[in-house]
Amino acid sequence: MEYNKLIAEMSLSDEVEGFYVLKAAYPKTTATGKPFLSASLSDRSGSIEIKVWDYSGPISSADEGNVVKIRGTVSEFRGTPQITVDRIRLADDNDTYDLSALVPVAPIDVDTTMAEVERLISSITDADYRKICSTMMARHKESLKTIPAAKSVHHGFISGLLMHTATMMKTADFLAGLYGDIIDRSLLLAGTFLHDFAKEKEFTFSQLGLVTEYSVKGQLLGHLVMGAQEVAAVASELGLPEDKSVLLQHMILSHHGEPEFGAAVKPICAESELLSQIDMLDSRMEIYRETLVGLQVGEVSSRIFALDKRVFKPHELNG
Repeated sequence: MEYNKLIAEMSLSDEVEGFYVLKAAYPKTTATGKPFLSASLSDRSGSIEIKVWDYSGPISSADEGNVVKIRGTVSEFRGTPQITVDRIRLADDNDTYDLSALVPVAPIDVDTTMAEVERLISSITDADYRKICSTMMARHKESLKTIPAAKSVHHGFISGLLMHTATMMKTADFLAGLYGDIIDRSLLLAGTFLHDFAKEKEFTFSQLGLVTEYSVKGQLLGHLVMGAQEVAAVASELGLPEDKSVLLQHMILSHHGEPEFGAAVKPICAESELLSQIDMLDSRMEIYRETLVGLQVGEVSSRIFALDKRVFKPHELNG
């Protein structure tokens, strides 16, 4: 029996026991009417599916984001590792575990990355766009440092939003130079910086800082609408020209590209088109990164839902 073994180091037939984060939980019933729990666990190294047979509770989806203690055996289903769990319970105040081993954290240095974002904001030449970015940074700096960018699809770890935003801003800075004849760099950088800020309001968070669910406002409005609303309010407060406020709102409302992907409107200026492409690029590359980490060279993954295909690992990762 191996205690608190990292998920990424688990192998077939390992007997494991320890504390993990309940990432998702789905109480189900077999074809013969017996209850069971299908769920996924995570730690800082990755995630794994679990099955708890003949189980009717009390653990359910309401406990997502909390720490559980499990005992079970690593098995395999359709080529994918999973744990067949014999015992599972919520951790309590008498339990001792290392939070740093449980919570996945962005592979970045937070202070260095924040400094890079602040440098790019200060490089915005348009005073109005620079002012609203500086104001929003001051108001949201602490949450930007820590919150994930998603529940599970991409950047769903501590400081994920900062990593996503910083990478996108660096990409935007490069592409603004490449397409300088048609791109307003100040508008592109400002829109990129502001595009996901309302995720702070869109999600609810566990005590560990991970996303557990969408908030009521997150479900009714979404981060695009809430982000545009906040930018409009702050722009008015700062006395920004109406046309610049509207352009920033358009950048936020259209950054998912198409209505079927969640965009409130389609991007119809060069900067909003480029922002939507940068967002798509970074999200998909992060999905690849998270998938490739768990593969051996020459291995093909199972179907990745967010990409709607399998992923092949042709070589070792750099760094």
